[in-house]
Amino acid sequence: MDVEKVERKEVEVDDDGRVRTGTVWTATTHAITAVIGSGVLALPWSVAQMGWVLGPIALIGCAYITYYTAVLLSDCYRTPDPVHGKRNHTYMDVVRSCLGPRDVVVCGLAQYAILWGTMVGYTITTATSIMLNKVCWAHVNGRAVARTDCRHYRGHDAACASSGTMYMVVFGLVEIVLSQFPSLEKLTLISVVAAVMSCTYSVVGLFLSAAKLASNHAAHGTLLGVKIGAAAGVSASTKTWHSLQALGNIAFAYTYSMLLIEIQDTVKSPPSENVTMKRASFYGIGVTTIFYVSLGCIGYAAFGNAAPGNVLTGFDEPFWLVDVANVAVVIHLVGAYQVYAQPIFACYEKWLAARWPDSGFFHHEYAVRLPLAGGGRAARFTMCKLVVRTAFVAGTTVVSLMLPFFNAVLGLLGAIAFWPLTVYFPVTMYIAQAKVAPGSRKWVALQALNAGALAVSLLAAVGSVADMVQRLGHVTIFQTQL
Repeated sequence: MDVEKVERKEVEVDDDGRVRTGTVWTATTHAITAVIGSGVLALPWSVAQMGWVLGPIALIGCAYITYYTAVLLSDCYRTPDPVHGKRNHTYMDVVRSCLGPRDVVVCGLAQYAILWGTMVGYTITTATSIMLNKVCWAHVNGRAVARTDCRHYRGHDAACASSGTMYMVVFGLVEIVLSQFPSLEKLTLISVVAAVMSCTYSVVGLFLSAAKLASNHAAHGTLLGVKIGAAAGVSASTKTWHSLQALGNIAFAYTYSMLLIEIQDTVKSPPSENVTMKRASFYGIGVTTIFYVSLGCIGYAAFGNAAPGNVLTGFDEPFWLVDVANVAVVIHLVGAYQVYAQPIFACYEKWLAARWPDSGFFHHEYAVRLPLAGGGRAARFTMCKLVVRTAFVAGTTVVSLMLPFFNAVLGLLGAIAFWPLTVYFPVTMYIAQAKVAPGSRKWVALQALNAGALAVSLLAAVGSVADMVQRLGHVTIFQTQL
């Protein structure tokens, strides 16, 4: 009997020596968590720029492309055979196996650019949410209250504006402390809390939009979105840049492919990992799409062409619920920032340690006993980790202070990530993996998708950069205003 139990236990160990317990439902949960983020807050504004015709088409179109390329990428988890081939544990491992080392460099640049850019976007978003909730102070009846609370007590037209510069700096200081955690595995609790918070503020945004729409007794908006003209205060060029930027925002909201392989690597078999992951992608992206279309369209119907860049900034009442949503945004982004930062830290620290193998700066470990932790626990770090991580987070905060444009940054991030990570690499790797014959109908269709996605990314990047340049002429650097 004991021998039989040992044999059964050994059967549960995968071919690479690891024990995986992931199922289609855990993978679906991870997929939803990976997709839903702060980009959801910009969806009503994005639909407003494109109107009732192109807005929903863009939301559904980006969702379909993300799902289709996720299916292609799922078949590349194992190479050269999608069922019995060698496992690839990360996105870059897949690129290396299917395309070679030269493409790994390009993939790494794109992947780490979007990780760092997301850190910049999260810093800006956090400052906006804090200004809305805890820090835009006004003196009312002898006490300080937040902007939302200020407008609740003094009226919706009260002047409760303030600069968010200090709050970006405070956020940066918090992230400097959290960045000293040794790896992403040590931040599991923070990641779980962040996921719960993202669902909280997303649901609150949808609820508030639906309530506003019901109170309007009619849906607002036009077929082609924001109108051009002196009365609307929108020029033809501004309309064009904002529409292209909105396309980038929507693409950013569906960012998922660069995390798919890591999620698939947690899934047990049988059935084969690619079968499970395809189902998880269908469920996860399907649920997310329903939610995104609902928030984008209901938010646009509620606000019309005046939809704010961050949907939560459009609400003052009920002030306590708006406060809850903005607190949830801040908590989520505090944790999510580290989810994106830790892979960057791991990458350059590994390279630096290999480059200078005998340097105590990179290898000598210091231990500081934690007074409040039981069992004599100590925080362990190297001088490289303390100095370089601190400098990296500080530099990211400075860049965020120079670019305080929530929508423009999201649009640029979406443009950077959409074509290379969501379309080009999955399509190109699938063609190599499946040996799709050049010139065949399937090859032509895949290359057409590739070309179309490249055009969308370039246009979205142009729109976002143009909007940044335009806004830089009307703002003061290092003075973030709500």
